[in-house]
This record gives sequence, C-alpha cells and structure tokens, in this order.
Amino acid sequence: MRRQKSKNAQEEILSYWQLIWRQFKKHRLAVGATIILIIFYFTALFCEFVAPYDPHHRFSDRQYVPPQRLHFFDGEGRFHLRPFVYGIKDEFNPETWRHTFSPVEDEKYSLGLFVRGDEYKLWGLFKTDLHLFGVEKGGTLLLLGTDNLCRDLLSRIIYASRISLTIGLIGVFISLILGMIFGGISGLYGGLADSVIQRVIEVLICIPAIPLWMALSAALPRDWSPVTIFFALIIILSLILWCNLARVVRGKFISLREEDFILAARTYGASQGRIIFHHMIPNFMSYILVNVTLAIPAMILAETALSFLGIGLRPPVISWGVLLQQAQNFQVVALYSWLLIPGIFVIIAVLCFNFVGDGLRDAADPYTKR
Repeated sequence: MRRQKSKNAQEEILSYWQLIWRQFKKHRLAVGATIILIIFYFTALFCEFVAPYDPHHRFSDRQYVPPQRLHFFDGEGRFHLRPFVYGIKDEFNPETWRHTFSPVEDEKYSLGLFVRGDEYKLWGLFKTDLHLFGVEKGGTLLLLGTDNLCRDLLSRIIYASRISLTIGLIGVFISLILGMIFGGISGLYGGLADSVIQRVIEVLICIPAIPLWMALSAALPRDWSPVTIFFALIIILSLILWCNLARVVRGKFISLREEDFILAARTYGASQGRIIFHHMIPNFMSYILVNVTLAIPAMILAETALSFLGIGLRPPVISWGVLLQQAQNFQVVALYSWLLIPGIFVIIAVLCFNFVGDGLRDAADPYTKR
C-alpha cells in the first residue's frame, strides 16, 4: 500500500510533458523509429561529409554497374578485419550487346573511415575533401551501383535525403501555421469569417489532390531556378494540406471557448492572445504533435509522386522522387532493379514517421492505463 501511494505521489509530481515522454518510451517501435529518423536527418544535414562521392561525379565506363559487395573473406578464405571490395572488370557481351561487370579478385580495396575524396563545401561555407567512409585510391566504392550517367547511386540518395526530408518539415510548418490561424479565426469568432473559411476549405477538399498538384506544378515557369521551384513546390503542397488541421482546430476552439476556465480568464482581463496561446492551444497540443508527425510523410510522398511524374522537382535538383524517374521504364527496372532503391528509403521514412505518430497518439493521454 505504501509503495502504491509513493508511486502515485511521484506521478503527481511529474509534469504533463514528462508523463508523455515516459509513456512514449514504452512504445518500442516509436522509439526505434525516432532513432532512425534522427540518423536520417543527421545524414541529410551532413550529406556532403557522409556521401563517399560528389553526386555529379561520373565514373568512366561504369554505366549501370550493379551494387558492389563488401567482403571480409578473400578468395583463399583468409579473414580481413577491415571489409574490402574487389576491383571491377568491364566486359562486352557480343550476343546480348550488354556490358557485364565482374569482380577482379587480384585487386582489393579496403574500406576506411575519414578518407580523402571529392572536394566539397560543407553547407556552402567550409571547403574540404574529407568523407566519412571510402576506399583507397584507385578503387571504387559503389555499394548501391550506378545509374545511366555512371554516377554513384548511394551518394545521390544521401544528397537527395536533404531535399526530400526538408520539404516535409518546411511544408508541414507552413500548413500548421495556416491551419492554426484560419481554424482559430473560424472557431473563435464564427459568423461571416467562419462561413467564408469553411466554404473555401470544402472547395479545396473536394478537388482531387493529384490533378490539383499537377495543374499547379505545371503552372510553374520552366525557366525558374531549381531553388525557386523547390520553394514554390513547398508552398503549393502547404496551401492544400492545411484544410483538415484547420477544421479540427475550429472544432476545438468552438468546444473550448465556452469552458469555465476560458470564461474565468476573460473575467480576469486576460488578453485574447493569452487566452489562445496559454489556455486553448495547450489543451489540444498533443493532437497537433500527432498531426505534424503524420503530415510530414504525406508531404514526402506528395513530392516523390510529383517528381516521379516529372511535374515536381527536376534535375539538377536531387530528391528521392527525381531519382525514381529512372525507374519509370519497366524494361530498365527489369534489367537494373537497384534503381528502385530510393523508393525503399521513402518507405522507411514514411513508416518511421507513422510509428512516431502512433507512439505520440498513445502517449497523448499519459493517465490512461494500457
């Protein structure tokens, strides 16, 4: 009995966010997904350093090289503490008219950390040629193979993560602001403002998403720079995905504006801004967090779909959707299946965000016994 009382007393001391964090840690899938997402965003932040090669580096006579294997044992069965790759030999098959690549067992190139390679500017500021991993000079490290222009696919996927993951964060932030503003105005003031905002939301929701995205993306001028197109695509996606959040915020504001604690705050002379940000929004902050974690993968999938169809981001911009453009031809996919690997990273990122959102949803009410 005393232990139970001390445990309950400890729970009363913890704050609301501490209780959420403690409940969230019990969701193992959500914690594991959070770790993977941290690794993804760390890689995107330092993509120049993590990638073994420049994304535009071309290897002569290395078109459509299949993924190389890392080896710990050589042909004679000897174990090597440092993994290595074999050299690559290019052979032309006159019967199939295709180039085939086979390993050269006499050439071994050990994998190393913090190796020198292609020069780059980290964040456009610091010039260096240090990379997280690579092989000795004279060898090539093509763990995920090469594309049609003889470029390392792994390096391009790492660089593409910066665009694909960033577009989700920035787009959700913009849609969150729009949803909170318009949903708050609609629910707090009502009247004509509520009617106009709700009619606009209904019109946007009724329009099929993909045709609307295609129409808006096709309206972008072709002579715009890649950076301008990137931000324009973010704005286009944000202008569409704020509607559902705005409707939920409206409903929450309508239910909360007549609560006793809100009326008490008005009686004591609290300003409208203080009532909104200190009393109303914290009461459904957990829903906002869950909505954000579930809206980010929707943004990533939208960008991937538009870029895959050729109406979103375009080369030389590198994103997971742009990389998947090479997989549009089923004959290419049948012969060079590794070109679909960028889609695996999209699936992993989307699943991780969904697991995190599921964990936050379960932890939103930390007093519920599970």
